[in-house]
Amino acid sequence: MALFKFRLPDIGEGISEAEIVAWHVAVGDRVEEDQSLADMMTDKATVEMESPVAGTVVELAGEVGDQVPIGSTLVVIETEGADEAAEAPAAPVTEAVVEAENPGVEEVVEKPAPAPTPAPAPVVAAPTASEPTRVEDERKVLASPAVRARAKDLGVDLSQVRHEGAHVRHADLDAFLRYNGAQGYHAPNASRAREDEAVKVIGMRRRIAENMAASKRAIPHFTYVDEIDVTALEAMRGDLNANRGGRPKLTMLPFLIVAICRTLPDFPMLNARYDDEAGVVTRSGRVHMGMATQTDAGLMVPVIRDAQDKNVWQLASEIGRLAEAARTGKAKSEELSGSTITVTSLGPLGGIATTPVINRPEVAISGPNKIVERPVFAKNDLGGDDIRRAKLMNLSISCDHRVVDGWDAASYVQAVRKLLETPVLLFAD
Repeated sequence: MALFKFRLPDIGEGISEAEIVAWHVAVGDRVEEDQSLADMMTDKATVEMESPVAGTVVELAGEVGDQVPIGSTLVVIETEGADEAAEAPAAPVTEAVVEAENPGVEEVVEKPAPAPTPAPAPVVAAPTASEPTRVEDERKVLASPAVRARAKDLGVDLSQVRHEGAHVRHADLDAFLRYNGAQGYHAPNASRAREDEAVKVIGMRRRIAENMAASKRAIPHFTYVDEIDVTALEAMRGDLNANRGGRPKLTMLPFLIVAICRTLPDFPMLNARYDDEAGVVTRSGRVHMGMATQTDAGLMVPVIRDAQDKNVWQLASEIGRLAEAARTGKAKSEELSGSTITVTSLGPLGGIATTPVINRPEVAISGPNKIVERPVFAKNDLGGDDIRRAKLMNLSISCDHRVVDGWDAASYVQAVRKLLETPVLLFAD
């Protein structure tokens, strides 16, 4: 017998450690060559570790959520012979993808066979005398199945219900509840309380927690919200969708991104990244639009590259592709980094107004809110007021106050508003 030490390889991103997000084996499990051992998460992606040998797992490096340094032992596997695995490093992983080929540095250590130990004698509990229970007391009370079911749902002990005749009836149960309700009676089994649950913060949720905490800790946020009349825009969107053919269905987001891209050249301080340590703000000449996307693992931000050069149909297609890649865990590392400004949307949930957290090191993030229909007043040709039905939407933007002033944010949103309220301008050169 020999011990094979599988060491965590360099995943090729210049990282010093990775987080255990899932174990696929346990101590005592038999594993085959190329069988999945664990999922390790870096800052960019989750990488699957596979066993280069067959054997029995005798030791794991830690629990889910623990950080493991590169080059340290991840799993110890007992093999059937010392000649099965030579001590040689495997090729480093060059890209953070779901599967990694033969990762790790192996080390073989001879292990003497353990001496057998006698099995402990079974412990048999002494029998105890049974005592009458509440269930037995209730069974002595005559009641129909419907009454019993109702009493059970309410947490009422039928033996405590006063009744006339041989059976407890619904009327007797009602009287019991009325009387005891006045006395502050609380049915012991009617509580909807659940046990407390401790959930370890690991994987993507840990990354989100760290990034959000760093953003709020380092960036002095301020949020500006304005109302936009999107009646004409929604009519145009409906017409385009009705004649889209095989193209993707348009949501509000592609129109908003076009409006943002057309407005940013006049407000370059918003399309920027702030290097805190160097004290340098880099204003980007391109719009790499971050798109906050909800996944089962948590919030991810895939990036639409060169959004300024795409029309609404191209944006809709790219939004769908990136969102699907993020939700299925197939987004590449380069598709999850490098954004210069981010848009976030809750879709139909919307809300009245949001105060989004900036995607550091960017300096601004904006998001549309729910579209609602309300009556609005408008001047008619005679100078009077007309009342019309309008579709209104609030647009929120959060900014880094070290880089962006309130006047800049308000002026920027007003410019975006003009484009959205006159949507034909979105298609004009």
